Amino acid sequence: MDKLLQRRQLLLYFGLGIAGAGVGSIALRSRHGIALRSRNGVDLPSGNGVAPAAPTTNAASPSEAKHLLEFQGISQWLNSEPLTVASLAGDVVLIQFWTFACINCRRTLPYITRWHQQYAPQGLKVIGIHTPEFAFERDVNNIKAAIAQHQITYPVPIDNDFKTWKAYDNQWWPHLFLADRQGRIQYDHIGEGAYEETEQTIRQLLS
Repeated sequence: MDKLLQRRQLLLYFGLGIAGAGVGSIALRSRHGIALRSRNGVDLPSGNGVAPAAPTTNAASPSEAKHLLEFQGISQWLNSEPLTVASLAGDVVLIQFWTFACINCRRTLPYITRWHQQYAPQGLKVIGIHTPEFAFERDVNNIKAAIAQHQITYPVPIDNDFKTWKAYDNQWWPHLFLADRQGRIQYDHIGEGAYEETEQTIRQLLS
């Protein structure tokens, strides 16, 4: 009987150990993980900042790379006159889909604004396509306030009708694309993170 009792206690402790490890793992993911916002408004938690089965980056060879698409259905341009793909010829172009109430987007903005300030003189053109999720994110005055708060000086087209979003077949906030001077998309990244890799790619495309 004593041996049976000891065995049950051992199994109980072992089970609690597994449960504790599971809780620790969950806590670690919640502390370091990211919740992406998808088009349907569902938060998708992930330990590496990306939705499951979604590619974090996409580096393509020049022969395989897709090209920049025209800006479609833009109701207003902030910080810029209306731009076209032709007007961006010769520049390295960074496009980011974002919306100001998305916490993941807000965390990326210090990097985006720094890259704009640092690399614009070398030929980097940053464009932050603002595509809303909620009704209050459609209000241009709210967008202007967010632009001022985050000290964004690069062009921000307002994509309230999701036409440019759909042209890029996008599903995520935030989503970043990098195109070379010939307008070919050489790299993309979904979610937060990969800042060193992204900056390295910017430098390579500028060189």
